[in-house]
Amino acid sequence: METVDSADVVVVGAGVSGLAAARLIARGGRRVVVLEARDRVGGRVFTDRSGGHITDRGASWIHGIDDSPVAEAARAFGMPMVEFTVGGYQPDSRPLTYFDARGERLSPDAVRQYADDIRAVNQTLVEIIARARPDATYGEVVERALDTHEWDTERKERVREYNDRRAQEQYGIGMSGLGAHGLDDDTVDGDEVVFPRGYDELATNLAAGLDVRLEHVVSSVERTSAGVTVRTDRGTYAAEQVVVTVPVGVLHAGDVVIEPSLPEAHRRALALLRMNAFEKVVLRFAERFWDAGVYGIRQLGDEGEWWHSWYDLGRLHDEPALLTFAAGPAAVATRTWSDEEIVASTLVQLRRLYGDAVPEPTSAIVTRWQDDPFSRGSYAFMLPGSVGADHDVLAEPVDGVLHLAGEATWGDDPATVPGALLSGHRAAQNVLGREILVSDLWA
Repeated sequence: METVDSADVVVVGAGVSGLAAARLIARGGRRVVVLEARDRVGGRVFTDRSGGHITDRGASWIHGIDDSPVAEAARAFGMPMVEFTVGGYQPDSRPLTYFDARGERLSPDAVRQYADDIRAVNQTLVEIIARARPDATYGEVVERALDTHEWDTERKERVREYNDRRAQEQYGIGMSGLGAHGLDDDTVDGDEVVFPRGYDELATNLAAGLDVRLEHVVSSVERTSAGVTVRTDRGTYAAEQVVVTVPVGVLHAGDVVIEPSLPEAHRRALALLRMNAFEKVVLRFAERFWDAGVYGIRQLGDEGEWWHSWYDLGRLHDEPALLTFAAGPAAVATRTWSDEEIVASTLVQLRRLYGDAVPEPTSAIVTRWQDDPFSRGSYAFMLPGSVGADHDVLAEPVDGVLHLAGEATWGDDPATVPGALLSGHRAAQNVLGREILVSDLWA
């Protein structure tokens, strides 16, 4: 006979959203069990401490600390933060070394003109996106914005290129595949920060005191007249309510079967979201070959189609290290490559800019989120036809017992750790049927 464990609430997933929901629900007096497929908490917040280094393989930044619940939580948990305002792909907010399409350094005046052009187009974009048809792509609205400026072909191409790379680096998809509203939420309020001791300290603190069952792979969530039944490879759980925080890629794959199926509105919203292709490449060197004091290096032109930006991780730790992204097309094209092949490809571009000054790296880390069965990508992006409110549709309670949460369910700031945390807070409020202060997470 099947053994069934019971709880008041089961939370599926011990990422930031699941841990936030579980912590608040438990503080509300309910018995909560968290089921996590991995052998660790944090989900896509994952800090690698191998080789004597600290590397965040998943989430890295808080994109703007003003009014950020994650920044407040980090302060309360005693997590050091370092300012590193480049994660929002700004063209000139902090010192950057730019190289033109020929591999030559751009002058300060040329960088200023380039950044001014970007701002001019982005200002035009706001109104164009507001009038765009629902199924328009971001690439289409960028073209319309460029058409309003009487610039030469080269000047337009650089701004077009910027917006495409911005889409890739922000959402892991080229602008031709991103919905026109896909970057509506792309604002940075205040400095951006990173965590020199590792972002996973947030998850560890949120998990403290919770009943988290690691290496429990959930296969199905069934709503019944008695509540919910959650089946895993290590047993079955019965509860009054369930909070499901698995990434949308896992839901699309059918790895967690929800029975009965989600309502039509939820299915429609889910169909308009996809997991992206977005990987990190971290290169550590014996010595620095790039300028001190810069936040990053960027190259313009076709040579930078894949590898166009490198960020100086020396701001976190006293070591010569650069971070670049395989974002969108680059991540898809190199998915079957070995780590050595990917690293060699990045070095070709660095040596194009810096010549023989670029040595072989002393170590390298390449992430593989596309092949992770418990995420199937890094985070969600919006297909053409989707609007920001579609994220929140996913979070509407189903039959009073099923609640979806996670970064993809938070419309104001999706694809972020603050979005994940706030979605967990919302789910907890829906479970308990009352308002809760988000600060109860760290009070």
